[in-house]
Amino acid sequence: MNAASFANRDEIRASFSRAMSDMYKAEVPLYGTLMELVSETNDIVMTSSPKIAESLKSTDELQRLEMERHGAIRVGTATELATLSRLFAVMGMEPVGYYDLTPAGVPVHSTAFRAVHEASLQVSPFRVFTSLLRLELIENEELRTFASSVLAKRNIFTSRVIELIEQSEREGGLSAADADEFVQQALETFRWHNTATVTLDEYKQLNAQHRLIADVVAFKGPHINHLTPRTLDIDIVQAAMPRKGITPKAVVEGPPRRECPILLRQTSFKALDEKITFLGQPANESGSHSARFGEIEQRGAALTPKGRELYDELLNAARSELGEFPNESNAARYVEILEKTFKAFPDSYEEMRIKGLAYFKYFPSRTGVAARNSERLLEGLEQLIHTGQVSFEPLVYEDFLPVSAAGIFQSNLGDDSQSHYAISSNQEDFHTALGRETINELKLYADTQHRSLLDCSNILRIPSLA
Repeated sequence: MNAASFANRDEIRASFSRAMSDMYKAEVPLYGTLMELVSETNDIVMTSSPKIAESLKSTDELQRLEMERHGAIRVGTATELATLSRLFAVMGMEPVGYYDLTPAGVPVHSTAFRAVHEASLQVSPFRVFTSLLRLELIENEELRTFASSVLAKRNIFTSRVIELIEQSEREGGLSAADADEFVQQALETFRWHNTATVTLDEYKQLNAQHRLIADVVAFKGPHINHLTPRTLDIDIVQAAMPRKGITPKAVVEGPPRRECPILLRQTSFKALDEKITFLGQPANESGSHSARFGEIEQRGAALTPKGRELYDELLNAARSELGEFPNESNAARYVEILEKTFKAFPDSYEEMRIKGLAYFKYFPSRTGVAARNSERLLEGLEQLIHTGQVSFEPLVYEDFLPVSAAGIFQSNLGDDSQSHYAISSNQEDFHTALGRETINELKLYADTQHRSLLDCSNILRIPSLA
C-alpha cells in the first residue's frame, strides 16, 4: 500500500477525539452538561466581543474551538507508557514537555502527547496529559512490592490494537478501514472499569499511601480521568457552574484574569464518587472510588523563555505571600494577591511582543498583499507592522503547567492527600521508560513563529523576515 492510500494521521486523531468524547459523555453525564455550558459561554463571548471572534477567524482558531479537548491518563509501568507512546504515534501525537509533579506532593511525572505542527493542530488539537506513577516513592517496601506485582499482571491494551500499531509501524500507516478499527480498539484502554483487581483491604492500604496510587494500581485499566473542553472565558463558566448543579473547585488554576490571556487557566468539579466491586467482594456489595472529574480550560498566549521566567517568578511570589495551598478558605485572598502580583506582567500583546515575552504568528494583511512588488511595501518587520502591512496574533499555548496540573489533581484527591517527597525530578528515568526523549515545547513555538515569518516573506516577495 502506498502512502497516498493511508488514512491521514490527523484525521485518525480527530476521529479518536470524537469517539473518546462520546464515550466519556456516556460514562460521566456531567461532562455533557459542561460541554453545553462551555458552548453557551463561547457564544456569549463572541457575540459580545467581535474583536475576539475576528481574531479567532483570522488565525483559523474558530474551526478548532468546538472540537478542542484534552484528556488525562495515569499509567503504572514503563511498558504501559512506552506502548501508549506507540499508540499515540499512529494518530500523529508526540510526547511534548516533561512535568514533575512530586514537588506538589503528587507521585508522578508526566508528558503531553499532541500534534507538533500548526497545520496538524488546526485539524485536531487533541492532547493527552500522560502521567507515570513513580513506584519508588512508595515508602512501605512491602506495599511497593505488592503494587509492582499487581501492575505486572495486567494488560491495558487489546491484542488487536497491538497488531494495528505494529502494522502501522511496519507499513507506514493504516488504511481507512483499519484506522476505524484502531480507534475502536484504542478506546478500550481508556474505558472505565467498575471492578477492582485488589481486595478492599488492599485498596485501603494503597489509598492510605496516596489516593492517586490507589487509582493507578487498583484497576484493570488506566481509564481516562477527565476530558476538557476549551472556553473563551473561564470566569463566566466558573460562576455559572453552580446554576447547572455543578460545584466548581475553589480556585481557578493558572494566571489571573487578564485583558490578554496568557498560558493556561483551568477549573474543575470534584471527582465523582463511583461504586466499585472489589476482589472477593460479593456481587451485591460494593465500595466506592473517586477519580474521574470534569475540567474546563481557557488557553492564552504561549510565552517565550523570558516570559515563562517572569510568569514563574510572579506565581511563586503570589504563592509565597499566601503561605499555604490555595483552597476554599483562602480563595478570595489568593485571587486578590494573584491579581496584584501579576500587574508586573504586561497586559497588551503589543507590549509582550516588543519585550519578547510571548510567541506570535505573523501574516500579511490585505494592505500588505495589495502593496507587494511596489515601493509602498517596506522591508523591515517593525515598519511593516507599523504601517499595517503585516499583522500578528499570539500563538495559542498548547501545553500544560506543572503547578496548575498538581492543583487540579490535589483538589480532586482531597487537600489531605498532599505528601512530601525527598526525591523529585528524574527526567532521565522518564525518558528511559518512554523509550525516547520528550520534545521541548518552547522550540515548537519558536519554529512556528519562524515559519510564519518565512510565509510572510514569501507571500509579500521580500527578503526573509525570519
